[in-house]
Amino acid sequence: MSVFALSMTLIFVAFAVFISIWQKLGLEKDLFIGTVRSAVQLLLVGYVLQYVFHSNQPLIVILILLIMTAVATWNVSRRNKSLSGVGIRIGAALCTTEIITVGLLLILNIIPFTSQYIIPISGMTIGNAMVVASLYLNQMSRELTANRGEVETLLALGASARQAVHPLLKRATKSSMIPTIDGMKTVGLVQLPGMMTGMIIAGASPLEAVRYQILIVFAFASSAALTSIMLSLLTYRLWFTKQDSVI
Repeated sequence: MSVFALSMTLIFVAFAVFISIWQKLGLEKDLFIGTVRSAVQLLLVGYVLQYVFHSNQPLIVILILLIMTAVATWNVSRRNKSLSGVGIRIGAALCTTEIITVGLLLILNIIPFTSQYIIPISGMTIGNAMVVASLYLNQMSRELTANRGEVETLLALGASARQAVHPLLKRATKSSMIPTIDGMKTVGLVQLPGMMTGMIIAGASPLEAVRYQILIVFAFASSAALTSIMLSLLTYRLWFTKQDSVI
């Protein structure tokens, strides 16, 4: 794609800005900032990845994965500032999900041990886990707010904190996985995913692109389950005091 063709894609942003002004949505500033940030960030990442792919240094790859995980952790934790210590738990869940998912792909020789495969797949895995973590924590907060009386009654009857919130944890876990499961059900019918589309545009065989997309879909399902379950184990105490009272 030429620079001129790429610059013409700003028409889509201009259209969104026009709608925002027309409907008085007040999103013009956010759209402008988002446009500039996404373009700058992606260009920088492109240059960095070009260097990393050519050097293929394991330490650089690990550093990039740590940065990805740290940014994802910060993005989720800043939306849940009221929960003390939530950041380290989110980070632990994301790191564990990344290690297990990509580790299995490498151990089973599904993908080669090269930065060209590890970094893109890790980025998609961490990004998916980040969304799941955010959905889980938001849903759990809503569940506890809506069912506070029920939880306090169970606590008063002698239930432990874990027992009192167990039904809420199950609902929050299921809710956080709905987008991933719905995506699995409709992939290829409602949408052609980005990885598959990118490979096809780049000239790869559609069947080869489909194989890699299936890999990603299955990895997403695993990472979503791992992330939500780990967070349910690591974070439920954050909504209680040391005396097992609801905060």
